[in-house]
Amino acid sequence: MLKFYYAPGACSTASHIGLEESGAKFDSQALSFATNEQKSAEYLKVNPRGRVPALVIDDGTIVENTAILDYVAGKYAPQLMPKDLVQRARAISLMAWFSNNVHPSFTHISRPERFATDTSVHDHLKAVGRENFHANLKEIDGLLAGKQWMLGDAFSVVDGYALVFYGWGKRIGLPVAELKNYTAWKDRMLARPAVKRVLEREQSVLLAA
Repeated sequence: MLKFYYAPGACSTASHIGLEESGAKFDSQALSFATNEQKSAEYLKVNPRGRVPALVIDDGTIVENTAILDYVAGKYAPQLMPKDLVQRARAISLMAWFSNNVHPSFTHISRPERFATDTSVHDHLKAVGRENFHANLKEIDGLLAGKQWMLGDAFSVVDGYALVFYGWGKRIGLPVAELKNYTAWKDRMLARPAVKRVLEREQSVLLAA
């Protein structure tokens, strides 16, 4: 049995959705960032980096959304990743961009102390992070123009990852509803039973009126 560790509303929602969509059986354990459960001695044995997500399999532990999602698709649900090698490379490229660029731009807003110990610059880091994160959401909106899903006509693990950032934008009060392609896509995502189950489990801001 797989065991999945996540924090509600964190980037781990991406892997949570991928697992739920795959139909694989898994146990899940939510960690509270508010009480620093991700830094507990028990969890550090699972992931010494003290981050989520983490997926425990028979052969050990897989961390990082891009790796978990590629593994889950390959092992349990091949339809969730493109078979064509070029399209698969594009899927991995998008997820790498999410991890390497989009997510860090938000982290500048939520955790500026990771980037500067001088608290006098934290407000500036947050402001620049907000601008960069909003720009990234606009880019995702553009990527969705004329498409049903992130990669085109077929739903993939990339879609669950992209949903994370729409939720974060809503959480911090960005005008995400003005992003017409992204918002219409978000509504299609919320209509998927597996996605809705995950969001309900995590008490997502995306379910709030």
